[in-house]
Amino acid sequence: MNVCPSLKWDKETDTRIGRRVNKGSLTKVHNSAWSKTVTSHTETELRGKVVWVTGASSGIGEELAYQLSKIGAFLAISARREDELERVKKKCLQISTLTEKDILVLRLDLTDRSSHEAATNSVIKHFGKIDVLVNNGGRSQRSLFMDTNLDVYSAIMELNYLGTISLTKHVLKHMIERKRGKIVTVSSVMGIMGAPLASGYCASKHALQGFFNSLRTELTDYPEISIINICPGPVQSKIIQNVFTENLAKSLENSGDQSHKMPTDRCVRLTLVSTANDLKEAWISDHPYLAVCYLWQYAPTWAWWLMNRMGKRRIQNFKSGVDADASYSRKTK
Repeated sequence: MNVCPSLKWDKETDTRIGRRVNKGSLTKVHNSAWSKTVTSHTETELRGKVVWVTGASSGIGEELAYQLSKIGAFLAISARREDELERVKKKCLQISTLTEKDILVLRLDLTDRSSHEAATNSVIKHFGKIDVLVNNGGRSQRSLFMDTNLDVYSAIMELNYLGTISLTKHVLKHMIERKRGKIVTVSSVMGIMGAPLASGYCASKHALQGFFNSLRTELTDYPEISIINICPGPVQSKIIQNVFTENLAKSLENSGDQSHKMPTDRCVRLTLVSTANDLKEAWISDHPYLAVCYLWQYAPTWAWWLMNRMGKRRIQNFKSGVDADASYSRKTK
């Protein structure tokens, strides 16, 4: 039995590194043959599965739909913008062998919790089952606490946390009846650490981490139901363009250059590898963010010191109109 599994990528050698504690021993493999084996296993594990992806109209959710369709998974894709979902479905059909009936477009507002049961029933009615739920819907934040209205914090928790666990509750009931399934939640490295300009977002991701780690312990009688937390670092997606700011009516004026962040397709590929292998938690990030995660885990005093220094730079970046994380990224123009 694998416990405490994690996954990371060695960018310098462009090879996949898998680490897991197995019966008390640490094993490490890192070569192209292993990469091919993992890719094959991922495709075999997810091909023909019914996967419901929320937040599928852009960013990580959109890329998940594309990669899953290529693998041959049957898709339910959800978000608030139905026209964007139709665009995603059209591309999925173009790049895969899936047919119209293999992809269900289902408009969903995570904050409308009264609609979640009916939405779940719609997916089950269409496909007969749900094998994997990917909780990907949510929004980030760029504002300082003292400048931010409290209703912003309420909206963040309603969307990122309460909306997610509400949908999970309905899907989990179905999975318990079948005694199998995977619930994958796209959390964040911000669910492991804390950072300025994102206090509400961090709180929502810490809440998700605590909830799903607790839920996993309630499901020990169902060993075929996996609870998987994915913690990406900064990713090249549209999440920054749609962040919460200091008040609900205001949008971010300048999202800054995003090219220094991890490509979305790479993040999604590692997410699917983690899902196929039932990793309880995966940190998917470049340095320095990945290194900071390890510091928070094993040397929190050092992490607090470092984050205070990085935090000042993050705020300076934000106030000067560039991406908050730009100046200490390894990828610079």
